[in-house]
Amino acid sequence: MLFIFPSNPIAPRLVDDHFEPEAIAARAAGHSIAVVDHDALCRSAAEEAVRWIPRPDEGARTSTALYRGWMLTVRQYTDFAAAAAQRGVTLLTSPSSFENAHWLPRWYDALSRFTPHSVWTDGPDLDAFEACCSRLGSGPAVLRDYVKSLKHSWAEASYVPDAANLPAARAVARRFLELRGEDFAGGLVVRAFEQFTTTEARTWWVHGQCILVTAHPDTPGDLPTGTNLQSIASTVAALDLPFVTVDLVLRADGVWRVVELGDGQVSDRPKSTSPATFIAAIAGALGD
Repeated sequence: MLFIFPSNPIAPRLVDDHFEPEAIAARAAGHSIAVVDHDALCRSAAEEAVRWIPRPDEGARTSTALYRGWMLTVRQYTDFAAAAAQRGVTLLTSPSSFENAHWLPRWYDALSRFTPHSVWTDGPDLDAFEACCSRLGSGPAVLRDYVKSLKHSWAEASYVPDAANLPAARAVARRFLELRGEDFAGGLVVRAFEQFTTTEARTWWVHGQCILVTAHPDTPGDLPTGTNLQSIASTVAALDLPFVTVDLVLRADGVWRVVELGDGQVSDRPKSTSPATFIAAIAGALGD
């Protein structure tokens, strides 16, 4: 199997330091590795970015590759997939599947029973955001965009004490937009606040099957026990996405809740999970 990792900005033919342990594990397990220039992808130079991805061996029409790297926008990923295809390499996750996993509005309806009630805007319009707050109703809420929250800026740019207090909510949203800057994705999402009692568990799914349960990268030493996947398994499978993560947390009433669904290619591995275990789980699920 071919694994594609971001290149090292200083030594561009080598793997970025953050992903090097996974690359070493992949190579040790007999897989091929290649690098893509993440900086070039970010400046819309996809053909330049893939210049070090080898073409398939003579006689092979295409090869399938799995990307493990930094987060990309939907547009950047689409360009990446197209440029890789020109070299005879097909990414396991198509651009449409990447978007369906990457953007909350694409997966929310399917998982609405298992995740906090959410409403969203199309774009950064603050008047539309206030309308969403009104639809959500009174009570605390959490703010994010289609891709990411700012939980490390909880008080100023994430937590809304009362969605019915529109001026205060607008101030949080304005600060969120300032901090996200050019990384802002899609629109503003307002989610009903729920009281959780554990840290998050990150579950990894390949073609609808959970292959691994790990700690969340933010809390690598703390893996919640008793994670219940039975309730969501058929729903995740029905999404028909090749490689995703589902982050789960236990609510105060004892119910496991979905905090996030994300594309597995750009989901970070916690340091407490060994690269060899991680690569073996993925490759095994893909039949390699």
